Amino acid sequence: MYERSRIEVVTLGETMIRFSSKVGIRLEKAQQVDVEIGGTESNVAVALARLGVASGWISKLVDNPWGFRIAGELRRHGVDPSRIIWTQDGRVGTMFFEPGAKPRPAEVIYDRANSAASTMGFDELDLDYILAARHVHLTGITMALSGSCREMVKKVAAEMRRAGKTVSFDVNYRQKLWMPEEAKMAVDEVLSDVNLLISTLDDVRKVFGLTVNPEEACRKLHETYGCPWVIITMGGAGAIGFFDGEIKQVGGYEVEPVDRVGAGDAFAAGAIYGFLQDSPDISLKYGIALAALKHTIFGDQSYLGIRDIERLLAAGGSDIQR
Repeated sequence: MYERSRIEVVTLGETMIRFSSKVGIRLEKAQQVDVEIGGTESNVAVALARLGVASGWISKLVDNPWGFRIAGELRRHGVDPSRIIWTQDGRVGTMFFEPGAKPRPAEVIYDRANSAASTMGFDELDLDYILAARHVHLTGITMALSGSCREMVKKVAAEMRRAGKTVSFDVNYRQKLWMPEEAKMAVDEVLSDVNLLISTLDDVRKVFGLTVNPEEACRKLHETYGCPWVIITMGGAGAIGFFDGEIKQVGGYEVEPVDRVGAGDAFAAGAIYGFLQDSPDISLKYGIALAALKHTIFGDQSYLGIRDIERLLAAGGSDIQR
């Protein structure tokens, strides 16, 4: 079904089973939950596949119904799951999501310790499959899972760069997984091989300790690590980027959030989509549009395509499409 030669982007990381209570129902009271899947790298792969970019996702899953659920969901969106590492050992990680409503924030509870994905190592990967792709997307979340995952991310980035391919990296700092100092040490080891660096402004301040304005932060990250493209997202204020010496910025959209989880991954997919076309404008505009639209959709995945983005860009945020 999937041809190695046609895969453009490969992502690597953990995807979990997500149990969500209804809006207004706290987890401790919930009698029923919605069952979804969620993982930053697979979210990006799904969003890219729905934009028409042939994408593959690699992880380690347990050979049981939860593992089958994850693989099946990705396959349904058009993502190639053929290089999943199947195992009888360990467990599939889970997450519990409780929607918020101002002033009470949403809450995510992770139960992912000792998951099969956290045991992934570089030697288990089909490196030929990865190197046959044009681009690989990696994140700080995977590096935080374990020492073997951290080394895997470093080696994949280095191998892609050595092969003349491109790499994107989303810092994606998670305070429940590690401390900022540890995250910076890990990220420092991979960014010299990264072509497109993505980070939230909050992560720039927490992980890199940069308290300068966003434009200066973009320039500083480029000067420090040599990444040709650096994009910083600023929540409702939009995003700003350094693109081979040029600074560009776009504003955000007013949103009525249904589910904020996965919006950053949607942005990353839009940014990568533009990067593959060597278009900073597309990266920023599509990234912001996808992130805004994802806020309106329940679950981690972006059930969105080019048509949805173009309609939003054309309408400029109008309430009704006629």
